[in-house]
Amino acid sequence: MSLQSLALIENWPVPTAAAAVVRADGTLAGAHGPTGQRFPLASVTKPLAAYAVLVAYEEGAIDLDEPAGPEGATVRHLLAHTSGLAFDEPRVMAAPGTRRLYSNTGFEVLGDHVAKATDIPFADYLHQAVLEPLGMTSTSLEGSPAKDGVSTVDDLVRFAAEVQAPRLLDARTVLDAMTVSYPGLTGILPGYGHQRPNDWGLGFEIRDGKAPHWTGASSSPRTFGHFGQSGTFLWIDPDARAACVALTDRPFGAWAVEAWPPFTDAILAELRG
Repeated sequence: MSLQSLALIENWPVPTAAAAVVRADGTLAGAHGPTGQRFPLASVTKPLAAYAVLVAYEEGAIDLDEPAGPEGATVRHLLAHTSGLAFDEPRVMAAPGTRRLYSNTGFEVLGDHVAKATDIPFADYLHQAVLEPLGMTSTSLEGSPAKDGVSTVDDLVRFAAEVQAPRLLDARTVLDAMTVSYPGLTGILPGYGHQRPNDWGLGFEIRDGKAPHWTGASSSPRTFGHFGQSGTFLWIDPDARAACVALTDRPFGAWAVEAWPPFTDAILAELRG
């Protein structure tokens, strides 16, 4: 039986929206809207890019604790937004590991680092390491590994199923990615202001006790994922044993701040029911 709560996207003030929920066992709990339509992902690109970086780590092409980016920073710092790099320029704002500075530049540095280590352009590496093996045939990286992915709900459901029951990575690596790196650091969560602490794993934001937040009031503290400025999100709630993907064609704004949390709460309530 399909989740009725997914139909709430019909009430969102957006031209087009599609959403789906996939359980931890890989079964589709429900889908609504044009799930085969391609949408720009904005920062929902980052978890895909991070997954490719972790494949490169498991293949031995890179090490998480090797130098990358600004002096003193490592691959791990870049993945966890603690390299000290500014949001959108190659300027160092803090010493590595001291502040949570959300950085598109950091993910671009990561892409270059993996490309150099593997001798494969990062978009191609992402395709070979993640997209192709998962059958994500409608997904592509068309520029920056921080924000220029394009995908469908159908494809991101495949990714969300993989993260919940990993086949491309060792489960311990995924556990590391969804566990807080450099605990206790404060920082700004884009769109939601200063968070103390502003917890992140490796390429995934972790909900913990953040308020306000783009997930639901009933989302477990272990919930992790990402949202994008193109009006997109992907969350995985290990306690609910489910993940949700929602893609739209309206930029993130006050409408999303209002619409997303009750949507997530309705889904979680229906899953529990």
